Amino acid sequence: MIRKMVIVLFIVAGLMACTQEAQNKIGRRIQNWTGTDGVLDVYAGNKLVKRFIRIDKLTTAEGTDDGRPRPYRFGYGYLDENMNYKVDLGEKKVYFEFSDYSTSYVFYENPRR
Repeated sequence: MIRKMVIVLFIVAGLMACTQEAQNKIGRRIQNWTGTDGVLDVYAGNKLVKRFIRIDKLTTAEGTDDGRPRPYRFGYGYLDENMNYKVDLGEKKVYFEFSDYSTSYVFYENPRR
């Protein structure tokens, strides 16, 4: 029991010594491992036009040769055609991408899970 407590204290002390950015990276890695239930709403002007649900993460595209970030994001999720936050019969998991320049979007955790 004491050995476990020492290990936990060691881990906590190590995390507290990390910078905020390092803590954020650790948190993202844990979240990537456990998964999330993200929702992506896509807008045209102020009208909601598409909703994707059950998204684990959004990824920023990188160049093949130079590794530099590209101005678009992509991911996989279910197209929620009736926008009810549920995967209904016939709604399929799809690949999607969207540009930083032409699309307004909001990514958030599903409030109705």
